[in-house]
Amino acid sequence: MFRKKSSALLDPQDTLPGREQLMPVAEEHPVLGRPIVPPFPEGSEHAFFGMGCFWGAERGFWQTPGVLVTAVGYQGGETPNPTYGEVCGGGTNHTEAVLVVWDPTVVSFEDLLRIFWEGHDPTQGMRQGNDVGTQYRSAIYTTTEAQREQAEMSRTNFQRALTAAGHGEITTEIRHAAGGPAAAPGAFGGALVGGEIPFFYAEPDHQAYLHKVPGGYCGHGETGVSCPVGLVSAG
Repeated sequence: MFRKKSSALLDPQDTLPGREQLMPVAEEHPVLGRPIVPPFPEGSEHAFFGMGCFWGAERGFWQTPGVLVTAVGYQGGETPNPTYGEVCGGGTNHTEAVLVVWDPTVVSFEDLLRIFWEGHDPTQGMRQGNDVGTQYRSAIYTTTEAQREQAEMSRTNFQRALTAAGHGEITTEIRHAAGGPAAAPGAFGGALVGGEIPFFYAEPDHQAYLHKVPGGYCGHGETGVSCPVGLVSAG
């Protein structure tokens, strides 16, 4: 968490080869009490958020009413089934990501976008607070076209608020993962497939880490700027 790493992505052909072996995954979220692998509750939606160290990011989402499942993992890179050490070493091009599954009748995607934008500094590029490296970059990976459009519009509108407060340009990558969730072969392990951007579950010790270690490290660097009400529809 505290070592300074490269601030540039590798050429994909130079990333680590990874492995076919699936990562073991805990069967149930210790706070939310539901399986962290699909199938998810009927009628739910899901997306993925990268906002620095995934320990604190996950806690922010699991504490939100209407969020049904959270899990941490690695996403947006090339190495299949990476380890934490490989990701933090800068050899995989993955960012630390949080899977968020929610009930849209209780909490909206717009609400989750507000938590995302206000919960970190999205202008820092390949870092977050004192954490430097490609694994800390800001990212949103969507699973529907409506989510992608909302995410892009929210980025535009939050940029206005940041600029007015004297902050720089947002560096958040927004990519469409596409496709519905699919459990990888094997019981409670492997990747949650999201089209061309698979989510690889992190090791069990990292899941709900700040529930297990309440005083653990959380190195997010928020801007202090409030995300505008109606951030998706604002002109």
